[in-house]
Amino acid sequence: MAQLNMVKALNLALREALAEDNDVVVMGQDVGQDEGVFRVTEKLLAEFGRERVIDTPLAEAGIVGTAVGLALYGMKPVCEMQFSGFAYQAYHQIEGHVARYRNRTRGRYTMPMVVRMPFGGGIRALEHHSESQEAIYAHTPGLQMVICSAPRNARALLLASIRHPDPVIFFEPKAVYRAFKEEVPDEPETMELGKAHVARVGKDITLVSFGAMMRATLEAADDLSDEDNIEAEVIDLLTVSPLDTETIANSVSKTGRCVVVHEGHRTCGIGAEVVARLVESCFYHLEAPIRRLTGYDVHFPYFAREQAFLPGADRIKRAVRETLVC
Repeated sequence: MAQLNMVKALNLALREALAEDNDVVVMGQDVGQDEGVFRVTEKLLAEFGRERVIDTPLAEAGIVGTAVGLALYGMKPVCEMQFSGFAYQAYHQIEGHVARYRNRTRGRYTMPMVVRMPFGGGIRALEHHSESQEAIYAHTPGLQMVICSAPRNARALLLASIRHPDPVIFFEPKAVYRAFKEEVPDEPETMELGKAHVARVGKDITLVSFGAMMRATLEAADDLSDEDNIEAEVIDLLTVSPLDTETIANSVSKTGRCVVVHEGHRTCGIGAEVVARLVESCFYHLEAPIRRLTGYDVHFPYFAREQAFLPGADRIKRAVRETLVC
């Protein structure tokens, strides 16, 4: 198996999808000649040509709107938004058309398309380049909301998303793009959408996270084991809509305690939905209030303050220790 970072793993998934299905097209600003702002589409233009790897104008609504027509025609477009903060310009296409066509046509037409978006902070970027708006798409009926966290699951989830008959919003944590490498199988691999992953087994408390925050969460879990003999179970959501309530509830029913970690805003964030479902499904197993450790309810700060905004391993460890003494 090759050792790949997330950028190379995503590139592999796109290459595999383009090779196996002539209906797949990749489109977006600078995805062809310039190979993408983060080089995720490196060498795809040279390999598959301009009819399969399409440079578009700088017009997010136009990119997604064109993809709607392609998907209705039977193609499988994979759109790239350069940053998730730019996708507001396309939200009326996503909500008004992409998410609604199966319902609008009573199942006659599906919308087999993927909208890829780098998201989240941690790379010292400018305004509109570091947002985490996963809750907006998770709240929109008709969309699958997928968030990878590491190279192997990035490749497997993107390939599964491209093969899926319904639209997928695919968030890629850009802080993880080149942060580490991981073994990725040589043969094509997919993962089931809508299923969370138990990334670490434990018995004392459940930590729930996704995206770039998985690294900090796993680091905190390892430190807690070494420093306090606390064995935390870590759940990687991977898909936040539909949310895998069963996996989370089974873990919390075992441990009795839970901390949810994400970098998006606290109010109406994914953590709030996780807490609500745990209260509904395993309330009598809880031994302490569920904690949310999130970004703050302010605009994402400029780079000098972004690390203070993002939950880190020390904040997670403190929240775990406080939860365990309740």
